[in-house]
Amino acid sequence: MPIRVCVAGATGWAGSLVTRRILESQDFLLAGAIARNQAGRDIGEALGGLAAGVRIAGSLDEALATPADVDVLIDYTRPDSVKARTLAALEWGVRVVIGTSGLTAADYAEIGARAAALRLGVVAAGNFSITAALAKHCALIAAHYLPYWEIIDYAQADKIDAPSGTAREVAEALGEIAQNQLALPVEQTHGPREARGASIGGSQVHSLRLPSYVIAFETIFGLPDERLTIRHDAGSGAAPYVAGTLLAAARVMGITGLIRGLDTLLFGSE
Repeated sequence: MPIRVCVAGATGWAGSLVTRRILESQDFLLAGAIARNQAGRDIGEALGGLAAGVRIAGSLDEALATPADVDVLIDYTRPDSVKARTLAALEWGVRVVIGTSGLTAADYAEIGARAAALRLGVVAAGNFSITAALAKHCALIAAHYLPYWEIIDYAQADKIDAPSGTAREVAEALGEIAQNQLALPVEQTHGPREARGASIGGSQVHSLRLPSYVIAFETIFGLPDERLTIRHDAGSGAAPYVAGTLLAAARVMGITGLIRGLDTLLFGSE
């Protein structure tokens, strides 16, 4: 039986490509689509193809009018709406894959607790790229041995969240591995402390937002007379995120509670 999926943000940058792949798949069945700006249209036609027989809904409640018809909600929307939509989907008995960035550790703690209480699964990742997951995994390995690091997060000028969900995810995961050491505490900085970045999970994170950048992050580790940089760069298309998203949609069917990070789904926790 194919896994029945509803995609929130089905006409967006990443969500549209995920939706197209689901429509082509034999392992998944598109059971719903959510997009406020094209509500009422057939999703296949809205994406420039043939009619798919699925009408775009303007809200989760509309899309899940018959929740038994949906197994998994995939969310690629906005950080100001994804948490409420995730919690609502769980109450409907629907598992969730979160590709939207911008949630905090406290948000995820609440989502994880609710998912566990309802015996449902949630997989969330700031980045569903397989190569980005490898970059994060390698950074967590390095943190066992290298006590000094900082993170730089690169993105286009109009990216709404800073740091990116990927950078935040990496910073919080590093803080669970080891204690980052600062030769000079930030509060002792001479000059604006903001110049040292934001402290997230014990890591200093710096977000760069300029035209010509797409999405990249790097974790820089330093020791006397040597340095290790682990960096991931993404292109301008959403294709790198599709395979990881659909992998998560398949595996979430057997998960109870929250798994955060594609690397955790692939490799387990450190």
